[in-house]
Amino acid sequence: MARCLICGKTTAFGNNVSHANNRTSRKFKANIRRIKVFTDGKEKRIKVCTSCIKMGKHISILQKSV
Repeated sequence: MARCLICGKTTAFGNNVSHANNRTSRKFKANIRRIKVFTDGKEKRIKVCTSCIKMGKHISILQKSV
């Protein structure tokens, strides 16, 4: 299962609910992307959700390694 390396976001579970109130199970998948991060002079690929990319949280990984 895909998981964001920064915030830990992963697949959530819930129900589809029809107009007749019938319930069937479903999955809410996190929007995970693989991005390149340069740490210690090396290129590394990490899995990060798009909300963390928008907020720039992946940049903090660069600052921690330097």
